[in-house]
Amino acid sequence: MNEISWTLVLVLAAGAYTCKVLGLVLIGARTLPKVVDRCLILIPAALITALIVKDTFSVGQDLVLDARALGVGAATFAAWRRAPLVLVIVIGAAVTAAVRAIS
Repeated sequence: MNEISWTLVLVLAAGAYTCKVLGLVLIGARTLPKVVDRCLILIPAALITALIVKDTFSVGQDLVLDARALGVGAATFAAWRRAPLVLVIVIGAAVTAAVRAIS
């Protein structure tokens, strides 16, 4: 089993590297159209958001609504009100801990 895991990791790493090199070869020094450039800028934010939502509302294969959702909601509100990042993290963790202590 361990051999299969490492083989899979190495195959995926080689595939990712190949895609990166292929992109450099195909695009080269050319500039991308403005529409594509704007879309590429949004991809990291979309991926981070998807990971946060997945980790907040799921346990294994099940959807759940627990203290994590309230913590993320409180942190989102703090970020919307332009609180410093450290404060946003502390607020999210504090609300999550408080809800877990109450329930």
